[in-house]
Amino acid sequence: MPQQKAVKKQSAAEAQAGRRARGEARRLLLDAARDLFARKDYRATTTREIAEAAGVSEYLLFRHFGSKAGLFREALVVPFTNFLDEFRETWQAIVPEDTDEVELSRQFIGPLYDVLVEHQGLVLTFVAADGLSEDDIEASGIGDIRRALSVLGQISAEGMSLRGLRSNQPDLPAHSTVAMIVGMVALRTTFFGNTPPSREAIIDELVQATLHGFLHRPG
Repeated sequence: MPQQKAVKKQSAAEAQAGRRARGEARRLLLDAARDLFARKDYRATTTREIAEAAGVSEYLLFRHFGSKAGLFREALVVPFTNFLDEFRETWQAIVPEDTDEVELSRQFIGPLYDVLVEHQGLVLTFVAADGLSEDDIEASGIGDIRRALSVLGQISAEGMSLRGLRSNQPDLPAHSTVAMIVGMVALRTTFFGNTPPSREAIIDELVQATLHGFLHRPG
């Protein structure tokens, strides 16, 4: 009997999915996941909650993404790592002597800030990552973020070298910059309540803090 019920439930889910436009269930699940992960961290959010919020069966969640970790990876991690990959391509294409530091910093900080605001569940998970197992870290894609940030650390080291700066840990400026942006996103409400500064004002401050706090330090 339980097996028959499961089959019926699966058939009903497939029939419902068939009435939706192609890709609609997947989009609904991604939207619901981003919303729920922004309010509760990775561990506290269940697949049942996500499916109910999306208005689809839990079966469809597993069918499209395989697991909660797979859904988290696609909903939140992929946009972050895609941005870092795009910035790496931008960095590789620059000509140092023709590059405006302020504009380059803005090209990195502005879009990264936007990605984190749009995917705040990632920020919550960053903060709570110490409580995740290594298996969860790899399955959910946090390991991908670590690897992407290591590339950003290499960019940081190259940038310092181009400017004749020295550091025993040249990757730390990049990690410090990301941490500063994550903190601004995570603490906006704490800092400013319902009247935060404009996006432009926040980006300008982050750019100035990055440039004058890291790139223009004594050599």
